[in-house]
Parts: sequence; C-alpha cells; structure tokens
Amino acid sequence: MSVPNRIDPEFFAGLERATSFYIIRHGETTSNEQRRVQGLIDAPLNERGRAQAAAVAQWFREKPIRRVLCSPLSRASESAAILAREAGLPEPVVEPALMEVDTGRFSGLTLDEARQRYPVDYERFAWMSWDGVEDAERAESIALRARASWAALKTAAAESGGDVLAVSHGGTMQFIVRVTFGCSTWMPLLSTGNCGIFELSVQPTGAGRPAYLHWKHINLVPGDPEGRVPPVF
Repeated sequence: MSVPNRIDPEFFAGLERATSFYIIRHGETTSNEQRRVQGLIDAPLNERGRAQAAAVAQWFREKPIRRVLCSPLSRASESAAILAREAGLPEPVVEPALMEVDTGRFSGLTLDEARQRYPVDYERFAWMSWDGVEDAERAESIALRARASWAALKTAAAESGGDVLAVSHGGTMQFIVRVTFGCSTWMPLLSTGNCGIFELSVQPTGAGRPAYLHWKHINLVPGDPEGRVPPVF
C-alpha cells in the first residue's frame, strides 16, 4: 500500500458514499492510572479500561460500521475486541500503522521520574514533545504512519462500503488528526482521553471532486456528565 503525501479533500475524492471515520483511543491501563509513559510497552487494560470500552460500545451500536482496525498492542486490540463484541461490529483487523509512538528512554517512567533522570531531554520535551527526547520516535516518522493509517482506513471504507472504526493510541492519534490539517509538528497538542472518540465525516461532492471534510467530534467521551477534558497523557 502506497503512503499518500497529503490527507486532504482530494485524497478522499474516490469515496462514493458519505463515510464516517471513527478514531478512538484504547481504554485505561494501570500505567495510564499512574500517569506513566507507555510507548511501545505492551500493557493490558485494567478493569476500568475494560468497562470504558464496554460503555463506549453502546454509542456505536446503531452506527453502520463495516470495518474495525486496531493497533497490535494489547491495550488497543483488547479495546477493539470488547467494542466489537458489545456493539455487534465486525471482528477487528490489526493495522500496524496504528501502533503507538516509541517514547524511547521515557518509556515506563512517570514524567516526574523522567525529569529527574533525564533533565536535558525533559526540558526539550516541554516544548518539542517527543522530538526533544533523544531516542524517541520523531514527528516525521509518526506523520508517515498517520498517513499510512489513513490509507488503510480509506481502503477499508471503499472495500466495505461503510463506516470505519480504528482503535489507536494518544500519541499516534495526535498525528492522525493533525495530518488532515497539513500539520507535521507536535504543537498544539490535543487531549485524548481513554476511549475518547474522534469522528471525521467525509461527504462526496461529485465524481472525481474533492470531498467535504468535517471533524464532527474531537475527544468525545459519551455519558460523561461533567464534560471533563482529560490530560494529554
């Protein structure tokens, strides 16, 4: 599968029907609860994370989703499996491009611990995000994976003739959203709550014409009566 240069209205021109792409973050893990950086560490969901996935599945019950994609990390694949089971959706298919950001030497640490162990990296991290951490994945690589994710999502929509759901991670989702605005750098950051929903609506405007794009939901957490905006990590 070739990776597109841009995720813009022309990229979606080939879709023949109105399509919603739902991108959600996995449910909570113990590391999330402890505010500990996970990166590529394969942490499972905790009980609250499983409950979050089951709860958000109710929001998807009436949605015409034909394909479910997920990161290979267990916190995402388990979230996707719970969603599919509880909402009656197709069995999830692993898409490697949806993998989380490699957070390098900060992996497994809280941010306080990272600040104490790697003060120079932490100082850069405050304004460069993971580009400031010496051995973490760079924005260029993440943006490339984000565009590859969109290529997989668009293919899934075109093949199935329906809406698509993808379960990914907070860091990667930053770029899945921002590449649709032509942005390939970290700032400003988006809040991505556990099981927060991001929905891109794509409306065809005629054969071969650029599509109309609308981010309908940004970090929607259904059923949260307080409308809380959770932290980025």
